Amino acid sequence: MNPSKESAPGAATTAEADRVSGAAYRNLATATVGFALTFWAWNLISPLAGDFGQRLSLSSFQQSFLVAVPVLVGSLGRIPVGALTDRYGARVMFPLVSALTILPVLLVIPARNSFGAMIAVGFLLGLGGTTFAIGIPLVNSWFPPSRRGLALGVFGMGMGGVALSGYFTPRIAEHGETLPFLVVALALAVFAVAAFFLIRDRPDRTVPTASLASRLGQASRLRVTWELSALYAIGFGGVVAFGVYLPSYLKTWYELDPTDAGTKAAGFALVTVIFRPFGGWLSDRIHPALVTAGALAVVALFAVFQAFDPHLYPMGTICLLVMAAGLGTTSGSVFALVSQVTPQQQVGSVTGVVGAMGGLGGFVPPLLMGAIYSAKDSYSIGFMLLSDLALAGCVYAYGRIRNVRPAA
Repeated sequence: MNPSKESAPGAATTAEADRVSGAAYRNLATATVGFALTFWAWNLISPLAGDFGQRLSLSSFQQSFLVAVPVLVGSLGRIPVGALTDRYGARVMFPLVSALTILPVLLVIPARNSFGAMIAVGFLLGLGGTTFAIGIPLVNSWFPPSRRGLALGVFGMGMGGVALSGYFTPRIAEHGETLPFLVVALALAVFAVAAFFLIRDRPDRTVPTASLASRLGQASRLRVTWELSALYAIGFGGVVAFGVYLPSYLKTWYELDPTDAGTKAAGFALVTVIFRPFGGWLSDRIHPALVTAGALAVVALFAVFQAFDPHLYPMGTICLLVMAAGLGTTSGSVFALVSQVTPQQQVGSVTGVVGAMGGLGGFVPPLLMGAIYSAKDSYSIGFMLLSDLALAGCVYAYGRIRNVRPAA
């Protein structure tokens, strides 16, 4: 018997398993657009933080707190939203969360003259940051293991909503103070309707029967959940922290005007967006832990350079953009690892916890940087702390996580 013919059925089976349907690409594209729009809404306050600070006479710490509140709520909200997605599916959750986010976006308009009201609205605006925990299990279910790293990286490009916000929000505001909020609210409404018709859950997906508390408890008992949470808190937390605080940093330290600072912050976010799928793509070819370790080593090195306050052109710009590349790569590689080591029916719950920790990693640094600058009139300590954290993550990813084997 011809050996090549004997192996043909196996080869055909493998090829069939790796085939990606048109529905998978449609869901990926729709989810990525929705992720970008809700992230724009989530980050609406940050590009205008300088204006709010002047209007309300806020201190550096108060301004940092204002931009950090949505990050906190959006991060913690991913835990229940991820578990609810496991139960009800992305077809229900994506349009629902997108539609509910319209309310806090519009509430910014009457709240913008009061610090207390802005904090309350920022709390509600955090809802926009939870869609990450909806999209990950959706995309993960539609793509075969050999393609998931790149697919999840492409979905992660939706965090480019931060770049869209940084670039367009201050420019739209020049034509009317309330116009950015009206534009984003309209975009969310259009997407919520489109998502209802375009997003479909995989027909054979496993619907968990256990309670929400039980599923979150199971996810929290997995050691790898907390290991990946720590790495994601450094990687994606760094992306979020820079996204919300970089305009203030550039405005305060390098004395840029709000529009220029927002543009450069958008450039930083764009680099993270580009390198996130690169991290996923590379993780499909070598162990994601090795990708994570290498990326974090780069972040650690260039954070030290930035701690010495180089001139913005060219060294400061180079440092910030290289850190953006490293953080974006880390964000992609960590979730490539999540898809490998997490049981399919628990991906939403684990994603919620890991995503929440990543977001929380972005909540603390803006407050810390604001407090350090208020006390020391310098940001150097903050960048050195980032270097220390990145180096610790590099060592742990290489020493421990690279020995984790994919779950069956």
